[in-house]
Amino acid sequence: MSKVLFEVQDHVAIITLNSPETGNAVGLEVAEEIFDIAIHCSENPDIRAVVITGAGPAFSVGGNLKSFAADAELGALIKKVTAYFHQTISFFKKMNKPLIGAINGVAAGGGMSLALACDLIYCSENARFVMAYNKIGFSPDGGGSYFLPRIVGLRRAFELLYTNRELTAEEAKEWGIVNQILPQQELLPFVVELAKQMAQGPMEAYGTTKQLLYHSFQESLDTQMALESNYLAARASSAEGREGVCAFLEKRQPRFIDAVMTD
Repeated sequence: MSKVLFEVQDHVAIITLNSPETGNAVGLEVAEEIFDIAIHCSENPDIRAVVITGAGPAFSVGGNLKSFAADAELGALIKKVTAYFHQTISFFKKMNKPLIGAINGVAAGGGMSLALACDLIYCSENARFVMAYNKIGFSPDGGGSYFLPRIVGLRRAFELLYTNRELTAEEAKEWGIVNQILPQQELLPFVVELAKQMAQGPMEAYGTTKQLLYHSFQESLDTQMALESNYLAARASSAEGREGVCAFLEKRQPRFIDAVMTD
């Protein structure tokens, strides 16, 4: 059975890490599978939103340490795994589609980094978040050192990395890591339904919004506003923009998918 499950429902891709016996650990095989899926999600116009979750009690415990320890050339293996894993994160970050995490349990190490890369994060009451890298003498991967300080601030990022403090679902919500906590049985249905609603929305506008938010950390106010002006002008003249304005004036719900298909 595949270690990463993939299905599409109503323009929503659902990715499920599927090796619960290892805590959905990420080894080379998993990294390659999720890399291929990320490319498919990024390139397939029929996919308009993406959900990622885990099978079993964990979301992902991060790197597959058992397989790492058994490899005589560990440094080379780590470079192979992170080459796939990092490109996966990059594709997810750059794609013009919402990425929503349904964090069903423990998210540790690379699993927490993968969760942090999501645009929106919903978790169950069972979720726990821990960076875990320094505990075993490792440093972060999966964009964890990029996303974490942007979400929680530099001091808290140091605390989580240096002390390996584990955050409960409630603490993760208080720190701004997750958007909402739901009962375990309600988590995935809620997230999938939300993704289906978002899949009906303006995909290109979502993508532009994502890029603007990430750019904001490296731009001055003036350069950021210049980007906003250019992007807004492009969006206003796009098929999505024209449909949005027409729908507003006609007092109806916009049909963004139809607008893009007929452009």
